[in-house]
Amino acid sequence: MENIDNRIDIKSMTIDELEELLVSMGDKKFRGKQIFLWLHEKLVVSFDDMTNLSKPLREKLEEKCRITALKAETVQVSKIDGTSKFLFELYDGNLIESVLMKYHHGNSVCISSQVGCRMGCRFCASTLDGCVRNLTPSEMLDQIYTIQKISGERVDNVVVMGSGEPMDNFDNIIRFLSLLNSEQGLNISARNITVSTCGIVPKIIELADKKLQITLAISLHAPNDELRKTMMPIANKYSIEEIMEACRYYLKQTNRRISFEYSLVKDVNDTEECAQQLISLVKGMNCHINLIPVNPIKERDYRQSEQKAIYAFKNKLEKNGINVTIRRERGSDIDGACGQLRRRYGAVKEERPDEDICED
Repeated sequence: MENIDNRIDIKSMTIDELEELLVSMGDKKFRGKQIFLWLHEKLVVSFDDMTNLSKPLREKLEEKCRITALKAETVQVSKIDGTSKFLFELYDGNLIESVLMKYHHGNSVCISSQVGCRMGCRFCASTLDGCVRNLTPSEMLDQIYTIQKISGERVDNVVVMGSGEPMDNFDNIIRFLSLLNSEQGLNISARNITVSTCGIVPKIIELADKKLQITLAISLHAPNDELRKTMMPIANKYSIEEIMEACRYYLKQTNRRISFEYSLVKDVNDTEECAQQLISLVKGMNCHINLIPVNPIKERDYRQSEQKAIYAFKNKLEKNGINVTIRRERGSDIDGACGQLRRRYGAVKEERPDEDICED
């Protein structure tokens, strides 16, 4: 059952906007910054907790505004490496996923940017039911805030690589990045934030012009247009040549190394020929290739490449001077791939037949 709340989404507002709101409510401008600190530094989810505000003001805020507060429906914790996968319920009943990964260099959180996705990539579970709606800046932020509160540990790095296509929710992503990077909030450095895209060229260019110091990750997954079209429908709109041109522009504008994500699928894109084409594509560019052994999902026929093929692919790139790593598999004993947990949980709630839900 949807519960639509039309009050102002106060957690998505900047300090300037909060100051304007408070003045319009007949209060002092400085209250805006106080509220911002309560929301983004102290991470409160109730106006009653804002103890330096008067009770009448708190009541007025409650009437006019809402504080986004995600509900953790379920949490899966890997017994292998401690990776935690969270399923959050939004205020309207929709479900999204986030993942907490613990490394020696700090804690990383992978968040969703949309409920579902409309890009249709064949190796991704989050796109199977299409895109329901965009997430607001506050809904993206609160994935991080809630995980930090539940885990009791600071989040150091944020990756926008969960369900959804960030560049399909561009304005909200830009606002989210500004709030996350704010010195009055969690103050997570832009250099510790990665945003992915399947290759929406005009938005890559628009992002480049903002000259943010984030890392841009391109979901490439194939070294030529013919193969990419069989894996990613977006390839029918933007060619690899157009994407690479946009990447070169991004490098020029930001001077930030680009990451190329490449999911290895057995007998599809893991051949020596594919490796050679990928080398030709990126050689000389300031970039990093992230090889990802694909997560099998029941609704698709893609299988993970064998270890021998994965390392042969990596070695060929390295011998040609390409910076490359193999993404270490995390949470292999839980619903690790994007969209798997959401679909499984939804299937159980709706009592859909087992063949319509994802494998572990």
